[in-house]
Amino acid sequence: MFIAYKMFTCIRDMQIIFRMEVIIVKLIKCIIQPYRLDEVKEALAGIKIQGMTVSEVKGFGRQKGHKELYRGAEYTVDFVPKVEIELVVQDNLVKQVLEAVVKAARSGKVGDGKIFVMNVEEAVRIRTGEAGDAAL
Repeated sequence: MFIAYKMFTCIRDMQIIFRMEVIIVKLIKCIIQPYRLDEVKEALAGIKIQGMTVSEVKGFGRQKGHKELYRGAEYTVDFVPKVEIELVVQDNLVKQVLEAVVKAARSGKVGDGKIFVMNVEEAVRIRTGEAGDAAL
């Protein structure tokens, strides 16, 4: 009986610990056309997103590059210039971010881009050592 009681209190204590508020954080990677960056940035500012990382990248998907004419010679550009935006947001903001980026980046043509959403295990602010939600 005593062992059963101890197991029950242990399980109850574990449930209390796991009910603590857990903030789920996501990494959103958006690969978009370079000329759409300002529109996307404004759309994200409109939903109060405070920080992002922007990188110039090259790649191809269904677009498979394109042909260009330079000094009378035609050549193939295999990798198309794109812009990659990385955002780390709380889980409850992911849907808003996706809607804002899609609305601002969509032209309706091939090559508009892609968005990827991933889990973030940990975040640390280097300057202060703050971790988790406080680091955002």
